[in-house]
Amino acid sequence: MCDEFTQASEDANLARRGLSRRQFAAMGATIALASCSKSVEADGGSQVAERMVSITTPDGVADAFFVHPSEGAHPGIVMWPDIAGLREAKKIMARSLAAEGYAVLVVNQYYRGGPAPLLESFAEWRTPEGQAKIAPLREQLTPAAITSDAGAYVAFLDGQREVDKGRRIGSNGYCMGGPFTVRTAAAVPDRVGAAASLHGGGLVTEEPDSPHRLLAKTEASYLFAIARNDDARDPQAKVELRKAADAAGRPAEIEVYQADHGWCVPDSPSWDPSEADKAWNRMLALFARL
Repeated sequence: MCDEFTQASEDANLARRGLSRRQFAAMGATIALASCSKSVEADGGSQVAERMVSITTPDGVADAFFVHPSEGAHPGIVMWPDIAGLREAKKIMARSLAAEGYAVLVVNQYYRGGPAPLLESFAEWRTPEGQAKIAPLREQLTPAAITSDAGAYVAFLDGQREVDKGRRIGSNGYCMGGPFTVRTAAAVPDRVGAAASLHGGGLVTEEPDSPHRLLAKTEASYLFAIARNDDARDPQAKVELRKAADAAGRPAEIEVYQADHGWCVPDSPSWDPSEADKAWNRMLALFARL
């Protein structure tokens, strides 16, 4: 998770790039714009189309970013952002995934506290003001709330003409969003066929509804891409994930990547383009089976 432990790794990664945390924060979301170079042209040459949408949930109205190829119907994807929430960096990532032939819904997991963006960049999360803003909103994201929201997001996708209802839905999530992908698969097991957790935190806990204990309640295949510093802190987590996946009979690719927590996100201090591309390609391989 994004805490003091991972902050030390972030500082080390920034130092290797010749940046201080203050310089990184000053660059803000422009890092994502400059760094993320994947095409937003979909297969066949058609462009992607996008819009902000409103989704009614049992707890209110959630805002989300919906992007998809401009023609045809495609498998739906529920994307759960990291701790900094729905912002420009996540929109860029969603456009890149849509260009691969998916209808991507990037949710504002903090909608109970207001519309996105609540933070403009990951760097803002590392400020006292950013953490104070997000802390009470994180507390609202109970397992029950995430499960309920996930059901609403899947139902939204199934109601869109741009989504191919003949194919299953996928989910991907980063950092705090990693375990939310498992809860999404458990919320609507007959619809969600794949879940990718990228440097996800809290996948293995002592709670009876820990995400790893939910795998048997799903019908999905999984990608668990683990950060090396997360693995160093809890090396048993990958072992428990493997045991749970095998016991549940769920296909699961579980790997520790040679990068630190946050490496997949272009506005993260730990962004690693080489390892990010590796995880991206493994995620595409997973979603290709939807």
